Amino acid sequence: MGCVLADSAVVTLALPEILVRLHTTVGQVAWVLIAFNLVLAVVARPAAWFYKKHDPAVLCAAGIAVFAGASALCAVAGSLEVLILARSVQAVGGAFAVVGSLQLLVEELAERRGTAWWIAAGVLGTAVGPMAGGLLTDAFSWRSIFVVQVPIAVLAVPAALVKRRRNGQGLADDAPRHRVRIQPNIALALLSAALTAALFLFVLLLVDGWRRSPAVAAVTVSVIPLAALLTRPLIRMLRSGPLAQTTSGCLLIAGGLTGLALLPSADLAWTIAPQSLVGLGLGLTLDPLSLQAMDGRTPYSLHGGWTIAARHAGVVLGLAILTPVFTADLRSAQPPAKDAITALVLNAPLAPQDKIAIAHGLADRLKQDSGRVPDLSPAFEQLRVPAAEKPAAAQLERDLDLQLERAATHAFRNAFLIGAALAVTALLSLIPLRRRGVR
Repeated sequence: MGCVLADSAVVTLALPEILVRLHTTVGQVAWVLIAFNLVLAVVARPAAWFYKKHDPAVLCAAGIAVFAGASALCAVAGSLEVLILARSVQAVGGAFAVVGSLQLLVEELAERRGTAWWIAAGVLGTAVGPMAGGLLTDAFSWRSIFVVQVPIAVLAVPAALVKRRRNGQGLADDAPRHRVRIQPNIALALLSAALTAALFLFVLLLVDGWRRSPAVAAVTVSVIPLAALLTRPLIRMLRSGPLAQTTSGCLLIAGGLTGLALLPSADLAWTIAPQSLVGLGLGLTLDPLSLQAMDGRTPYSLHGGWTIAARHAGVVLGLAILTPVFTADLRSAQPPAKDAITALVLNAPLAPQDKIAIAHGLADRLKQDSGRVPDLSPAFEQLRVPAAEKPAAAQLERDLDLQLERAATHAFRNAFLIGAALAVTALLSLIPLRRRGVR
């Protein structure tokens, strides 16, 4: 469960490298995330139907095996199309794995405890995924993200088969079947859409906007899972109920995303407080909302499937809403950024021929990185200036980098604010509707 849900966001910090290595665009590379979450959302509910008639241990093991094979295919993908196809197959196997793991955990640990373990594994995987992906990408390459998943999944296959039933049957025909709880699932979908801003857009800002390495970005975003882990002792200390937890969590996520939208600079220290709010909100909302959607509802696989479908449909919704917003804002920020770059070059204390050489190099980089935050360092690496002008050239490079950081930070602002609005909408969706004619 943790591995599959981590996979929904594990490639986030690797997307900039995938973008370059596979020669694609920001809009196209986003489908590496969209494909997995979309297929998982679509398949999770039908997968639960198969568990009505078949042994959950066998189906779960088969899903894990498919997930392992698709992970290996992702690792060797030579094009974006192959990678997206492999990610889609991963999601099919992952859907059967997560739905089956719920059924097996409930049988092993009883309903409340098994459900709690299942939810906790998913929350931890979601929060830790980007950090793990960033560290692996920086240490090895983006392909290593998928390589390490293969042995984990392979070892999980016999672990699932241990629970195989002797009669090989699925759920009993006379087992009670409860209606799906709509409100908590809608809230989960909206919160997942909001969290996309923190788990996708923020890491994209770190790596592609502020030019931080994947390892630095991974350490930076570790604030979110660490803050999420702190919520359990906090809940025990405050002894708050589920309603207070979800209300506080939605407001904390909205506040954290608003803080990310209003960052005064690209100094990483400014991101700690907003990320902490998002992490605390994540820990306060996903657990109680998932429990509210699933507690006492049978068959477990069916309601678990609905919960997974809601969460990942929310991720797709977030990507569908936010990606066009920040890409459009990034394009609109390019003309004023180019004007500011031109002014900085003209005002630099350099010889005219050196200014012309820099201008040509910068123009090439801006054209090559069209649609992205450009990397201007190659233009300075190729520059040959007299020793007396090297300090001025170095200062110009720092000023240009600072200007680009400001432009990138501003380009992501509206997307973060929309994410905050989605978190508030999730809170509003939990307000119980008053029935007419009932006092």
